[in-house]
Amino acid sequence: MMWRVTGSSHNHSMNHSLLSHSLIAFALASASLQAAEPKHTAAVIDDRPEPVSLGDQLKNLGLLYQDKNNPYLQEFWLLGRYHGQYHDSSGSNGDDAAWEDRRTRFGFQTTMFERLTLHAQSISGSDFDPDYNGFTELWLRWKFSDAVNLTLGQQKHRFTHDRNVSSRYMNYLERAQFTNMMSLDYTPAVTLLGKVGKWDYYTGIFSNAAGRDMCTYMTELNSGWSYLAAVTYNLDHFLGADTAEFYGSYLHSDANDNATNLTRFEDAVSGALILTEGPASLMTEVTTGFGGEKGSAIGLNIQPGFYLTDELQVVARYQIATSDESNGLAPQRRYEKPAGMTSGDLYQAAYLGLNYYIADHRIKMISGIEYSNMNGEDNVTASIGFRMFFGPQSNAPFPGNKMLEGLW
Repeated sequence: MMWRVTGSSHNHSMNHSLLSHSLIAFALASASLQAAEPKHTAAVIDDRPEPVSLGDQLKNLGLLYQDKNNPYLQEFWLLGRYHGQYHDSSGSNGDDAAWEDRRTRFGFQTTMFERLTLHAQSISGSDFDPDYNGFTELWLRWKFSDAVNLTLGQQKHRFTHDRNVSSRYMNYLERAQFTNMMSLDYTPAVTLLGKVGKWDYYTGIFSNAAGRDMCTYMTELNSGWSYLAAVTYNLDHFLGADTAEFYGSYLHSDANDNATNLTRFEDAVSGALILTEGPASLMTEVTTGFGGEKGSAIGLNIQPGFYLTDELQVVARYQIATSDESNGLAPQRRYEKPAGMTSGDLYQAAYLGLNYYIADHRIKMISGIEYSNMNGEDNVTASIGFRMFFGPQSNAPFPGNKMLEGLW
């Protein structure tokens, strides 16, 4: 449930267009079907309830069945998302502009026997090439208690707060350069997660490869392995903020030549402080990686934001990263690399954006402009994107499944 804290053009075949358009139509049609009564005008006596926001109306978008009293089947959700975006990049070494059908996913999640959750989410490739590109997530989870949940299957690698926040809730079209450089993705794993007091934890052993052939990648397991440990701690009103949380994570990767993911560093550590105060938010994260063929590196990611209204948010971001090897830092795979930016050892970027939330994070528009520099090579990217999803919510420190009340 969404709650508030108070206080990327190519030609496509017809079926491709129908798929993306149908996903958008699904959300908009649901909004119409679930519309609340019109907003009332001033009157001497009016006992009608206060208008309900579109985000609240769509909080169960995708829920087909729910019965907490059924001992066998408690919930069944359809889930999916569509992210489309346009970018125009101009740099020292070239230009690049295109529309991209960035993410299209579809699947289901069900909860049974009060303890078992099954989750399956297939994905298309960028611009639907290919139509089916395997699964991002394919797992089952058994809940022993709130403190102990065991999950088996293909899962998300949650190293750094920047990566932990789902793309459904991101305030930017792309994650930070340092995060993307690490090749963090979904791979087969065995994990434990839970909540104990003010602590949330997530830890497990991951394979270092994944691909379209799920059976092969989930059984051969010949790509090496990685270990992840992450914790979230509720700092309550630290520094006088309405909310304050710390997210810390550690990664060790023992990758080999078969690895497709987690290949950049042998070890890495991250720490993030996430604060909200009224309509304002601030996330500051430091990430350090050690070892690997391209040496060690460290990066700083600062993300302030401010809600002008409940639907309109201004966001900014500053990044700086440095490496002890001349080619230790890679440019962003999207926008920067296609525009000719090359690897280096000093990277900086500044972003300013405006986001419009049509139905909280369920349906929103993201826009912004970013200037980046790698060892004197410049790049400027303007971008705008449409994002929508249906299915169950997940949780993480802000902005994960969270909105703030606007100033006006």
